Amino acid sequence: MLAFAPIAGHHILAWLLIGLIAGAIASRVVGGGGLGLIRDIITGLLGAVIGGLILHAVRGGPHASTSIVAEIVVSFIGAVVLLIVERAVTHRSAHRI
Repeated sequence: MLAFAPIAGHHILAWLLIGLIAGAIASRVVGGGGLGLIRDIITGLLGAVIGGLILHAVRGGPHASTSIVAEIVVSFIGAVVLLIVERAVTHRSAHRI
């Protein structure tokens, strides 16, 4: 079962920074270029959720880290998965038209 911790206000800034870094790197790795500030942040934040779910499924327990580098890596992996799925869906729907 997934458990969510209470959100402290100062963590939101850290989430945005992690999302920006992970999203920017993932968008450059998968797409060859950045998506822009806002889309990079959103991609990284969604990537953090996806990466956290993947890590939870693999390890079988909750994910908690005090290392910002570990959080960026988890977010990056999730963002890459997100962008690959987005690309597959977008290309498939474009070929149907």
